[in-house]
Amino acid sequence: MIEEIVFALAVFAFGLSLLTFIDTFRKEIASIRPKRAALYLTLILFAVFFFLPIWLALTTSLKTDVEVTTSSPFLPSTSPTLDAYGEALGKLGRPMINSLMFATGAVVFSVLIGSVLGYILSKIRFKHATLVFLIVSAGTFLPYTTIVFPLFRTIGGLGLAYSIPGMILTHMIYGIPVCALLFRNFYEEIPQSTVDKARKRGAGDWKIYRKIILPASGTAIVTVVMYQFTSIWNDYLFGLVLGGGPTQAMPVTVQLGNLFQGTLSWSVLMAGAIIVLLPVVLLYIFLQKYFMRGMGAKA
Repeated sequence: MIEEIVFALAVFAFGLSLLTFIDTFRKEIASIRPKRAALYLTLILFAVFFFLPIWLALTTSLKTDVEVTTSSPFLPSTSPTLDAYGEALGKLGRPMINSLMFATGAVVFSVLIGSVLGYILSKIRFKHATLVFLIVSAGTFLPYTTIVFPLFRTIGGLGLAYSIPGMILTHMIYGIPVCALLFRNFYEEIPQSTVDKARKRGAGDWKIYRKIILPASGTAIVTVVMYQFTSIWNDYLFGLVLGGGPTQAMPVTVQLGNLFQGTLSWSVLMAGAIIVLLPVVLLYIFLQKYFMRGMGAKA
């Protein structure tokens, strides 16, 4: 029953994405100019090239082991089966819950803190503001590999290694700088004169944030949430070092990687990949309008 639901969600996500693309393409093709035909053709080819691995994973996941080795990977199965999804869910169930738990917690806290920092960096003038901005900016460019050992020592010293709270804290701290910079870029679009007028009327910084900045942050919040959730959900290194075993805080990406080290079939591996991909795809499908609007505002 569960595998049927997962497969139905995957088909729904694929169909909705395809309909959205067709609708957008139909509107654009009506006003296309001959000079732009080559550009659109190139974009379509890139889209097909990008989607090809997902199509191969989907077709392979619906085949038996015999069909995987005897039929073309580009063609769907003549008698599709969901057995691979049931087996993959049995391996990925608990790790997927782990990932949803710490991704949700880390996104909430990092977005809240990043929003406040973005307001401070964009609208509050204080001494050494440039230095603070440079320090926060530096945090967005720190490679995972350079901090993983001191991070492990720190989280272990707090007694949070191999736990959901430890994973939440790790991703929250690492995500705050990039969230703050994204919010800062959005808040730069809010006129400084609006903030100055509120200050002249006696409003404090916290009241300005609550009454002026936060109500105008809807699109920004959606964009940052999507970015941060995708980054945390796809993380592998932090989960490998700090996630622990399957019964502790192992994320679904690490468990998916473990499937490749076992003796499972290609259809089970591809079904696992589709299952792991599904939450991010659904998130982008339902929030894409706000995401594109937010990226436009950011640009």
